[in-house]
Amino acid sequence: MTLNYVVQGIWSLSALGLVVLVLLHSPKGDGLGGLGGQAQLFTSTKSAETTLNRVTWILTVIFMTLTVVLSANWLPR
Repeated sequence: MTLNYVVQGIWSLSALGLVVLVLLHSPKGDGLGGLGGQAQLFTSTKSAETTLNRVTWILTVIFMTLTVVLSANWLPR
Protein backbone atom coordinates (compact mmCIF):
# COMPACT_ATOMS: atom_id res chain seq x y z
CA MET A 1 0.00 0.00 0.00
CA THR A 2 1.38 3.33 -0.98
CA LEU A 3 0.82 6.68 0.65
CA ASN A 4 -1.32 7.71 -2.31
CA TYR A 5 -3.84 4.93 -1.63
CA VAL A 6 -4.00 5.78 2.07
CA VAL A 7 -4.68 9.45 1.30
CA GLN A 8 -7.33 8.46 -1.26
CA GLY A 9 -9.02 6.30 1.37
CA ILE A 10 -9.05 9.15 3.89
CA TRP A 11 -10.34 11.46 1.17
CA SER A 12 -13.17 9.05 0.33
CA LEU A 13 -14.14 8.61 3.97
CA SER A 14 -14.16 12.38 4.52
CA ALA A 15 -16.39 12.82 1.46
CA LEU A 16 -18.82 10.20 2.72
CA GLY A 17 -18.81 11.68 6.22
CA LEU A 18 -19.36 15.15 4.81
CA VAL A 19 -22.40 14.00 2.84
CA VAL A 20 -23.89 12.34 5.93
CA LEU A 21 -23.25 15.39 8.14
CA VAL A 22 -24.75 17.81 5.64
CA LEU A 23 -27.86 15.64 5.47
CA LEU A 24 -28.09 15.66 9.28
CA HIS A 25 -28.21 19.45 9.46
CA SER A 26 -31.55 21.03 10.20
CA PRO A 27 -32.91 23.28 7.47
CA LYS A 28 -32.08 26.92 8.07
CA GLY A 29 -34.54 28.37 5.57
CA ASP A 30 -37.34 30.39 7.08
CA GLY A 31 -39.72 29.84 4.22
CA LEU A 32 -42.75 32.09 4.20
CA GLY A 33 -42.61 32.47 7.98
CA GLY A 34 -39.60 34.73 7.59
CA LEU A 35 -41.69 37.44 5.97
CA GLY A 36 -43.38 38.50 9.18
CA GLY A 37 -40.43 37.82 11.48
CA GLN A 38 -42.21 34.90 13.12
CA ALA A 39 -39.39 32.48 12.42
CA GLN A 40 -37.17 34.29 14.93
CA LEU A 41 -39.45 33.38 17.84
CA PHE A 42 -38.69 29.68 17.82
CA THR A 43 -34.96 29.58 17.12
CA SER A 44 -32.55 28.51 19.82
CA THR A 45 -28.90 27.55 19.83
CA LYS A 46 -28.12 23.99 20.77
CA SER A 47 -24.80 22.43 21.61
CA ALA A 48 -25.55 19.54 19.27
CA GLU A 49 -25.98 21.93 16.35
CA THR A 50 -22.75 23.72 17.26
CA THR A 51 -20.85 20.44 17.44
CA LEU A 52 -22.36 19.33 14.14
CA ASN A 53 -21.25 22.60 12.53
CA ARG A 54 -17.71 22.24 13.85
CA VAL A 55 -17.33 18.64 12.69
CA THR A 56 -18.75 19.58 9.29
CA TRP A 57 -16.24 22.40 8.91
CA ILE A 58 -13.35 20.16 9.99
CA LEU A 59 -14.33 17.50 7.45
CA THR A 60 -14.71 20.20 4.79
CA VAL A 61 -11.18 21.46 5.41
CA ILE A 62 -9.80 17.91 5.35
CA PHE A 63 -11.68 17.09 2.14
CA MET A 64 -10.61 20.28 0.34
CA THR A 65 -6.98 19.96 1.46
CA LEU A 66 -6.76 16.35 0.30
CA THR A 67 -8.46 17.29 -2.97
CA VAL A 68 -5.72 19.83 -3.67
CA VAL A 69 -2.96 17.41 -2.63
CA LEU A 70 -4.31 14.57 -4.78
CA SER A 71 -5.05 16.71 -7.82
CA ALA A 72 -1.64 18.37 -7.77
CA ASN A 73 0.14 14.98 -7.63
CA TRP A 74 2.26 16.05 -4.67
CA LEU A 75 2.44 12.50 -3.34
CA PRO A 76 4.89 9.93 -4.68
CA ARG A 77 3.33 7.12 -6.68
